[in-house]
Amino acid sequence: MSKLVFFVLGSGSSGNSSLLRIKNNWVMIDCGFSMKQTKERMRTHNVQLDMVSDVVITHLDRDHFNPVWCRTFLQRGVRVHLHESHVARARSAGLDEACIVPFKNTFHLHGAQVEPVHVAHDALGTFSYIFDTGKTRFGLATDLGRVPQHLLDRFVNLDGVAFESNYDPSMQEMSNRPAALKSRIMDGGGHLSNEQSIAAICHIAAESNLQHIVLLHLSRQCNSTAIIRDLYRDNLAHLYNYVTMTSQDRCSRLLSIETSVASTI
Repeated sequence: MSKLVFFVLGSGSSGNSSLLRIKNNWVMIDCGFSMKQTKERMRTHNVQLDMVSDVVITHLDRDHFNPVWCRTFLQRGVRVHLHESHVARARSAGLDEACIVPFKNTFHLHGAQVEPVHVAHDALGTFSYIFDTGKTRFGLATDLGRVPQHLLDRFVNLDGVAFESNYDPSMQEMSNRPAALKSRIMDGGGHLSNEQSIAAICHIAAESNLQHIVLLHLSRQCNSTAIIRDLYRDNLAHLYNYVTMTSQDRCSRLLSIETSVASTI
């Protein structure tokens, strides 16, 4: 079975975590929520914690990696896959060496090839991923800061994509957030605006056969689902029905990403 199944437990500054099923194996992407919240949201789609043996980490900010998981991962023998440049910070956060599976380049997970793509975000950067079963390709990118050309060059021939769409520039500028925070978010090392996100999706869609577009990390204070809907209707109306907008507060629907006709030719 080459199809992938994906859902987002929640995405935003309060926490980020998603589940991807590769064959019959559930892989957690980031673990930013408490254990209680994670278990409750998993039950929405009848997934239990003991069904997860691997975690893939984008980066180690608190909303993507909650240190409360360290002991549980060790007790359960969960393998935590993270880039070698993040290993020292993971150890400092309390993750035991026995759990750490470092990678430098492409690695394999349950028969799928996982390709990391490094992008700018705060000090150490973050990693986007392409999960490729050989017949189905799924890309995930969040906390980008900006969209580098090398990411667009590799996010091709995708059947599904999960992509950050963090803020509306006008709402950001008009918010009562400190100037330093606004600058950090918008200076190319923080998060993506809706316009940057949709421009990237437009490029990716032209080189792919997308069945699902999942929008991640929407700001509760500086974004609006209505604004995003209007952007897609005005700019990518033919893809509007494929869009799923995620929330910090609830689990997304279950998405099945099938082998595309193009990839079987």
